[in-house]
Amino acid sequence: MTRILLCCIMLFHCACTTQAASQTALKPIIDNERVTVFDVTSAGSQPSDAVVVSAAGKAAFVQKGMEPKIDGRSFVIDLKDHPVAPIENKSGYPLGFPRPGSVKVLENDRVIVWDYTWAPGVPTPMHFHDKDVVVVFLQDGDLKSTSPDGKSVVNEYKAATVRFSPRDRTHTETLVRGQQRAIITELK
Repeated sequence: MTRILLCCIMLFHCACTTQAASQTALKPIIDNERVTVFDVTSAGSQPSDAVVVSAAGKAAFVQKGMEPKIDGRSFVIDLKDHPVAPIENKSGYPLGFPRPGSVKVLENDRVIVWDYTWAPGVPTPMHFHDKDVVVVFLQDGDLKSTSPDGKSVVNEYKAATVRFSPRDRTHTETLVRGQQRAIITELK
């Protein structure tokens, strides 16, 4: 009887621990009308189309119902069915992407994914973002963002920081401390 009672207690404890862990794992780090982003080490079949970005800097598109091939820590960017047309660029500046040094990782009818590494002290060209973006920062480094009117702000980014940046922005970026590489997902 004691063994049965101990077994029941252990099973109850395991079930509660597993449920708590899965609730924590499913808490999104970003959730808005365009995307829901999760920080995961494993994932099952996707409820929607998604972009999976590994902490090592690899990216893949995963169709709804498919299981992502995740190797270690990754960020799953679930794409919601809320497309927004790009904004017309009236700024007179080039679009944010492509830009010198950027590498297009993938493109389809939902997203364009870029891999970009900032060079210390070298500003990007002044540019306009016509699309919303999700940025997964892969290193520790501070970026100074300067708008056309000369106003600047320095943002500190640690490896595994994820940011959603809305469209309709014009700025230049300069790496002012550390190193920085990011996988940038433009939403169509």
